[in-house]
Amino acid sequence: MLDKNKEEFIKIYTENIKREGADKLLEWLLKSDFFTAPASTKFHSAIEGGLCFHSLNAYHRFLKIVQTEYGSNWQDKISPESVAIIGLLHDICKVNSYKTELRNVKVNGSWVQVPYFVNDDHLPYGHGEKSVYIISGYMRLTRDEAMAINWHMGGFDARVRGGSYALSDAFYLHPNCLLFHIADMEATYLDETVEKEK
Repeated sequence: MLDKNKEEFIKIYTENIKREGADKLLEWLLKSDFFTAPASTKFHSAIEGGLCFHSLNAYHRFLKIVQTEYGSNWQDKISPESVAIIGLLHDICKVNSYKTELRNVKVNGSWVQVPYFVNDDHLPYGHGEKSVYIISGYMRLTRDEAMAINWHMGGFDARVRGGSYALSDAFYLHPNCLLFHIADMEATYLDETVEKEK
């Protein structure tokens, strides 16, 4: 699964993302743990390669949503390049942020050590905003792309839980922001069950 997902990710990326700096960003991803890292420590796609797997799921969901919402002229509302950037790179904040540790678990009456993922983030910059920050170090984002990536967590975003009302404005001003949040949730809760990840 890891090699297949990596190959698909690179194909979608190189076919769609052509702007200056995209090659350097891909080069960085290839040197990072992006293709082997989990997408979370214990929630969705908490498996080796889960980050790439989730990014592909989010991309495919987003593409389907914009095509359904906007119809045959969907590219008048959002470019294939923007769909790929938002879908594939929204969780780039998780790169090099996890490590594996061991814990004791009782199995058939005996204690055994099993590996599990823990968060080891050395750049605590937030979530969506951290992805925007990392991508912007390599290539320029449009405002629509930056907003969709920044607010992709929707109501789960720590800023929203802390009382910020900016999410509502972002959804009103940038409808693709809302559409991508929905795509991310669909990828997480509909595509990434334990059975589908095996």
